[in-house]
Amino acid sequence: MTSETAIVPDDKDWTWVLSEPCPECGFEATTVTRDGIATVVRENARTWQAVLTLGDAAVRPDPATWSTLEYACHVRDVNRIFDLRVGLMLDEDDPTFVNWDQDETAIAEKYGEQDPATVSAELLAAAESVAARYEAVPGDAWERRGFRSNGSEFTVDSIGRYHLHDLVHHAWDVRAAVARATVAAYDAHAAAYSDGVRAGDFPDDDLPGAFAERVGAGARVLEIGSGSGRDAERLEAAGVDVRRTDITPAFVEGLRERGHAADVLDPLSDDLDDPARPGTPYDGVWASASLLHVARTDLPVVLARLAEATRAGGALGLWLKEGDGEGWSTHGFVGAPRHFVYWREQPLREALDAAGWEVVEVQHKQGTRPAGQPWLDVSAVRR
Repeated sequence: MTSETAIVPDDKDWTWVLSEPCPECGFEATTVTRDGIATVVRENARTWQAVLTLGDAAVRPDPATWSTLEYACHVRDVNRIFDLRVGLMLDEDDPTFVNWDQDETAIAEKYGEQDPATVSAELLAAAESVAARYEAVPGDAWERRGFRSNGSEFTVDSIGRYHLHDLVHHAWDVRAAVARATVAAYDAHAAAYSDGVRAGDFPDDDLPGAFAERVGAGARVLEIGSGSGRDAERLEAAGVDVRRTDITPAFVEGLRERGHAADVLDPLSDDLDDPARPGTPYDGVWASASLLHVARTDLPVVLARLAEATRAGGALGLWLKEGDGEGWSTHGFVGAPRHFVYWREQPLREALDAAGWEVVEVQHKQGTRPAGQPWLDVSAVRR
């Protein structure tokens, strides 16, 4: 697919994102700190490194939408452009920026025909250069000004936030590819992950056991992200009837090899109806350390879908990493990068409430992989 086909030029003025949250990607410029800009730029580059390894990176999802490769080329060039503009603002008084037409550039540079590995390296270099630029801004220079050709005024501070929105928004544009890159990481290391998890002992606070007591013996529970199958075995030992599911095919294959029924299932898009009991709601949902890979804007959708599949009064067990933002990690038993989304208690409570769950308790706990990682252990009931 070439860059010339069926793309509608983006001529919108996005400067409003400096004062209002973006309703699509959720970016809030007002929450960004100056010393955090470089960190976000570098972490964003890791996203593109990961998704550019996918075999279909150059394939457009539809004729009117850029491929992952084309988005990556654009992000690379955005980092270069902002590096130049911030440099001008620091070196000159009130410079006016040369106009840059992103759509003309995509066509002229044949974004869709570039080599993904080369683009990945170039994007990483561009991100590092502009991140270092932001880190080197003197404390008294953040209010220096610059102007776009249409007259829009920026300071170094505001252009940094504006830059970040562009990066974050395009990572949101390819969030399906981000999810697939994470699945691919688990798929390639499924055996090592399963062996590692199953070899460990349950901690003193036996979360599956406590959840089994809540739902009661004989309850039918949908497990999201069964992985090694260890939690399901603990639930079944307590008399719970578990439907094992995972978005990673290799985990499902491993479960089947051990004699368990299991389904490949994406809770964001697949039918959640119980094939063993068609049309019958579940008594509970167990989602331990699985929905932490779901994009922030997609998790409320997943939580609502799970609520719809659960009877009134049914239980939810949810375990997510606590923190701010998102990032990639290679900790634990998986050697390839996986994408994680971090949550704070209050926004998570709000998302659960809007999705139809009544929060019973949120406990703050410390994990062991990686050591010291804070977690949110959520108990909720379907209203």
